[in-house]
Amino acid sequence: MKYIITISREFGTGGRQIANILGQRLGVKVYDKKLLEELKQRYNLTQEEMDRIKAKRLTWWDEFAKFYQQAQAWANRPYYESVYVPNVTSELLYQDEERILTALAEQESCVILGRTGFHIFRNNPNAFKVFLIADKPFRRDKVARRLNINEGSADLLISKIDEDRENFTLSFSGKSRYEAHNYDLVLNVSGLEPETVADFIAECVKQKIH
Repeated sequence: MKYIITISREFGTGGRQIANILGQRLGVKVYDKKLLEELKQRYNLTQEEMDRIKAKRLTWWDEFAKFYQQAQAWANRPYYESVYVPNVTSELLYQDEERILTALAEQESCVILGRTGFHIFRNNPNAFKVFLIADKPFRRDKVARRLNINEGSADLLISKIDEDRENFTLSFSGKSRYEAHNYDLVLNVSGLEPETVADFIAECVKQKIH
């Protein structure tokens, strides 16, 4: 049975690391903003191209698997995400992402990080939707250490990126990402190791979907 795990998160919760560990535990691919951008550029995924892919899915998926491995190796460098760039996405680009994510999820199980995945797959009975939160001191310390900045700068960055993500979610889903009813699981990860969180999510998914 194919399933989709969507992970939304507050900035500084370690959501990307948790998503990658979860993907490794379950043997599934992880899709996020950067990988979607690479995918669109590599394959020019217009609606017409998506139709062509569906007609030749096996050949394309073999090729895509190799591309995914290369892209993930690059993406998994420490804190690669350009967190200082405002998250500006047009309606057209968002529709492209939604179409690509839906098509990918039709092919195989996967983990989707951000991109309002909880909303895109809201009516999918095999979607398990997660929201990761953490106490402010935990997030401040994690961000300050990973970016080598002081705590004041970390606080400002956390507030800015949380606001950007909330605005993005409101713009394209019409919902606040802080609404608990959007999710199957809301988890405070303060003081927890990423491996522990990933294992817990994996067990919840197995119990609910399998």
